Amino acid sequence: MEKEARYYKKLENKKVQCLLCPHTCLIKENKLGNCNARKNKKGKLISLSYGKPVAVNIDPIEKKPFFHFYPGEKAYSLGTFGCNFHCKGCQNWDISQRSGEDASIKKVPPKDIIKRAKDNNCKIIAYTYNEPTVFYEYMLETAKLAKKQGLKNVIITNGYTNPKPLKELCNFIDGATVDLKFIEDKPYKEYCGAKLKPVLESLKIYYNKNVHLEITNLMIETLNTKEEQIEKMAKWIKENLDENIPLHLSRFFPYWKAEGKIEPTKTETMKKAKKICDKYLNFVYLGNIMYENITRCPNCGKELIKRAMAYIENNLKGNKCDCGFPVYGRFVGL
Repeated sequence: MEKEARYYKKLENKKVQCLLCPHTCLIKENKLGNCNARKNKKGKLISLSYGKPVAVNIDPIEKKPFFHFYPGEKAYSLGTFGCNFHCKGCQNWDISQRSGEDASIKKVPPKDIIKRAKDNNCKIIAYTYNEPTVFYEYMLETAKLAKKQGLKNVIITNGYTNPKPLKELCNFIDGATVDLKFIEDKPYKEYCGAKLKPVLESLKIYYNKNVHLEITNLMIETLNTKEEQIEKMAKWIKENLDENIPLHLSRFFPYWKAEGKIEPTKTETMKKAKKICDKYLNFVYLGNIMYENITRCPNCGKELIKRAMAYIENNLKGNKCDCGFPVYGRFVGL
């Protein structure tokens, strides 16, 4: 099930340049790109991850996290291997940093993903676990089929995708949770091996293409928990996107290279960060801690959606509060 990549150009001496993400890797013959999921074979760029899911689960949509996208629904969730980030504390490092040349993975074509989702009464397919950008062709073809079958598609992503492929993808994606890891360039480079600006550009593209958008921010002590950093992020979201975009502040636990080197984020730090963000944004939630995340109407304060670990109760009338305030999100029509 070998698949030629969609976004690349051929160069002399059988070299290629990948154009899928901002790394724009120059790849020599028989070498892998930065993500370990794309290989130059005889001057042709091949997506090694096509049709090769290594993680498949049925998850509550809240786990992604999506709090304003069809609460209480199930998502058929899949990921492959590889990533264009190399985050020191990655919790899924065993698949995200895995080489795409493992031939033992059972192949599952897009049509089978659709059938499995429908057989399990899942109306949503989620591309997640590792970075979906690196299995772009697999995701795109699956999403196209899902759309034709009346299913919704969501992506959980680091936002590190070039504008042209991202705009094509947005025609078939209904919701995106983008991990805005930092609001400064330096920690992006040191912790992830990436840059901030392309992520901000991706956020704008998702929003302007009318893809339902939620944002996560993994709070890491010493890297992004200063008051001025948190405030800068919240202000950027309000000024460049919308004050109604849900923001999920997630508690960090050390994995992989961060284990024993970075401390878990303090619960007190998380709650202080929420108070700062609440000044600028209407829907701020806390993840990876025991916390009752309630969606309240920004206009009258009524409790609209109640959750503990997951969805409990929805008191919205369509997408509106009793007071008439329209709540950002997708709540009807699935």
